[in-house]
Amino acid sequence: MKKLLAALSAVVLLAVAGCETQNQPVSSLAEQRSEIYLHEGDAIRITFPGAPNLDVQNTVIRRDGKISIPQAGEITAAGLTPGQLQDKILAALGPQLISKEVQVSVLQSIVTVYVDGPVMHPGKIQVDHPITIMEAIMEAGGFDYVRADTHHVQVIRHPENSSSYTYLTIDVDAILKGQNKELFYLAPGDIVHVPQKFSFF
Repeated sequence: MKKLLAALSAVVLLAVAGCETQNQPVSSLAEQRSEIYLHEGDAIRITFPGAPNLDVQNTVIRRDGKISIPQAGEITAAGLTPGQLQDKILAALGPQLISKEVQVSVLQSIVTVYVDGPVMHPGKIQVDHPITIMEAIMEAGGFDYVRADTHHVQVIRHPENSSSYTYLTIDVDAILKGQNKELFYLAPGDIVHVPQKFSFF
């Protein structure tokens, strides 16, 4: 009997471990979001404290992910953090700079997310500010409450520089009822999947 209980415990532990690889807690996903990555359509400012004549006040990352900087040419910006882009610009212009300083500021960031499932207007949503899961659902016209399972809304995320997806299930019904007051912000490219209620008819 003891051997059977031990075996069952091992199976349960393995099942729990398997779930953890696919579903990450809110805190973990929030940490991923805290690192800002540049995307197509973002407007940025590039300043050189030691050489203001090189400043680029407003440039938009093109569809090919690149920006054009005088005396440096074409530089790929999409997929980098502002700090990584600063390093890349310094590497390109370093020999021409007396003061090895460059600052990249994000002026405007276009956030694209997707909402599917039983909502009134599923599809792509684009905004120029951070957006919460509730705001995204409202932008999609709100739930179709006859069919939507509001307790198990899933956020599917593809983190930058990762080869896999992460998943998080959120009880939006608890948010609507005031039982969960924590704001959950979406990251660019997130998919909000609203599942359907089970029906036996």
